[in-house]
Amino acid sequence: MTDAAAFSAPLPASRPRLIATDLDGTLLRDDKTVSARTVAALAAAEEAGLAVVFVTGRPARWMGLVAEHVHGHGMAICANGAAVVDLHRGLELAEVCPLPLPDALAIVGVLHTIAPGTSFAVEFTGGFGREAAYPLHRAAGPIAPVEKLLAEDGERAGDPLLKLLAYHPALGADEFLHAARAGAAEHGEFTRSTPSALLEVSGRGVSKASTLERYCAARGIAAEEVVAFGDMPNDIEMLTWAGRSYAMANAHPAVLAATTDRTAGNEEDGVALVIEQLLHGL
Repeated sequence: MTDAAAFSAPLPASRPRLIATDLDGTLLRDDKTVSARTVAALAAAEEAGLAVVFVTGRPARWMGLVAEHVHGHGMAICANGAAVVDLHRGLELAEVCPLPLPDALAIVGVLHTIAPGTSFAVEFTGGFGREAAYPLHRAAGPIAPVEKLLAEDGERAGDPLLKLLAYHPALGADEFLHAARAGAAEHGEFTRSTPSALLEVSGRGVSKASTLERYCAARGIAAEEVVAFGDMPNDIEMLTWAGRSYAMANAHPAVLAATTDRTAGNEEDGVALVIEQLLHGL
């Protein structure tokens, strides 16, 4: 096990007011559980007056796990910033920043051209749908060509599109990401949060950082008062925006390069470690 002392870092010069943390690979252990130490650290942070916001690529329907462990921290930014969810109100959507259907269809066309063999899935506010060839599905939903799933008169007609998912069975994960950004950046924001070649596409200007910044501004919280944690490329904008940011020891190389502070890995309660140090210094 890693020596926790090796990850001790200087604490923020000013008192933080909000903790923003990714979930998978960051707050959650690899078996998707929340450790007792982490639950206790989050509760102690809020007792000390710090707000806690979960900021994740997960859709709202996957938030049941952490919803079981909320104390005061009842808000979550989901789908890489496309939705703000109230965990205390049955996963109620408090805000939505959709990907316009014409942009989603344009992205599909580009990826079919530059990366033949790509398969797609869609995450609407009303549910999930996928193409038959899309292998990474965890929920029931309609199975149809993506053009039909995205049709204006389709099964989810009227539901905002939170995220378009694109999977390639042969390309490298970063290779696929770079190619998609080069070919279709004018239609959406491309990122990824898994080791596989699975892209997550949001509307232009929508990211974890953009929604967190807006959330904080509405509450009079400045970037300098935010401490953020993450491990994958979809966290980079948030980590560079926050006044203090920590990459997990298990983080993607691009995340390690984008941050100055480190903490222990998710299996070693790295988020809890920093919160404990932070509270000790207040």
